[in-house]
Amino acid sequence: MRRTFNDIMNDARQVVPEVTVDQVKQRLTGNGSQAHVIDVREKEEYREGHLPGAVSVPRGFLEMKIEETVPERGAEMIVYCQGGTRSLIAGKILKDMGYTNVVSMSGGFGAWKGAGNAWTADRQFSADQLQRYSRHFLLPEVGEAGQAKLLDAKVLLIGAGGLGSPTAYYLAAAGVGTIGIVDDDIVDRSNLQRQILHNEERVGMPKVESAKLTLQGLNPDVNVIGYRERVNSGNIMRLIADYDIVVDGCDNFPTRYLVNDACVFADKPNVHGSIFQFEGQATVFHPGKGPCYRCLFPEPPPPGAAPSCAEAGVLGVLPGLVGCVQAVETVKLILGVGNPLVGRLLHFDTLAMEIKQLKLRRDPECPVCGERPTVTDLIDYEEFCGLRGGHDQAASA
Repeated sequence: MRRTFNDIMNDARQVVPEVTVDQVKQRLTGNGSQAHVIDVREKEEYREGHLPGAVSVPRGFLEMKIEETVPERGAEMIVYCQGGTRSLIAGKILKDMGYTNVVSMSGGFGAWKGAGNAWTADRQFSADQLQRYSRHFLLPEVGEAGQAKLLDAKVLLIGAGGLGSPTAYYLAAAGVGTIGIVDDDIVDRSNLQRQILHNEERVGMPKVESAKLTLQGLNPDVNVIGYRERVNSGNIMRLIADYDIVVDGCDNFPTRYLVNDACVFADKPNVHGSIFQFEGQATVFHPGKGPCYRCLFPEPPPPGAAPSCAEAGVLGVLPGLVGCVQAVETVKLILGVGNPLVGRLLHFDTLAMEIKQLKLRRDPECPVCGERPTVTDLIDYEEFCGLRGGHDQAASA
């Protein structure tokens, strides 16, 4: 026997209770409400407006996606669409899948909005952005809300060299909306072995200008701000003030201590990386949540004991590996997902192809982040490292 649309709707009403918008409002505002609100409209409809806290699971993907969204079969679920029809059919399907506590909101979003109830609209992505970030939208940990966070984020990179290049490249590709780059150097032919932001045609060009050309050519969504100046105690607090996260890709100890202390004073995460010949390391120094750079290295090495890449050489692909880790950690911090490298350090030995994870502990006696700090203002870091007049603090790996 052929079944009509009315037959299907009647069957759904037999097993799926319908509730009014007022009843839904009472449920959602009640003490201890843990109801899952599921919007089964198309993504385009959801973006234009939805109930606060509602999760988008379009009707066409319901059977495939709902178990990821609501794994508990006995969980309270309120399903809605635009007018109440699709949600009733969706409720019937959920019942068939074993979900026992499902209701459909009669009148749908149209009735909810018409009654003057609160609703919210998500960021409106352009057609180009919907295509560009489509793989991010598929990840539950990112999705459209996460992509909006990335587009709103501001990240400052110290250096546009070996580490800054891959970090900046992937942050721009990911859609980090504002990327600041501090570097006083110009592109040298010796940089091209590892600093992938630059190319042969830009030898002699300021690195910040070369970086801007590359990154905006990759993603026009990104606002790249170049600071062609040396990082020092007089300007770093100004430079980091407007940024959420600082990424340290410098090539000398004075700047590492400077960036560390400034980030502790300003309470900003410092995504740190360093490289030497065939070895590299990466970690996240997050004030108040883990150790800082001084906890790891209370005192700088004697002058000349740790030569720079320009003095000791570096495998060209190594900064790509470490810089990509810095980019991943930065994205995780922006999204608030995963387990950042706070209190942990990854060490890479590319000759042996070994990756070691070391646990780092905060030093309660640390002069900067300890319980009784003795360094409460920026100092002369070249003098602290015994390098006054010896190194340019703007140098990058």
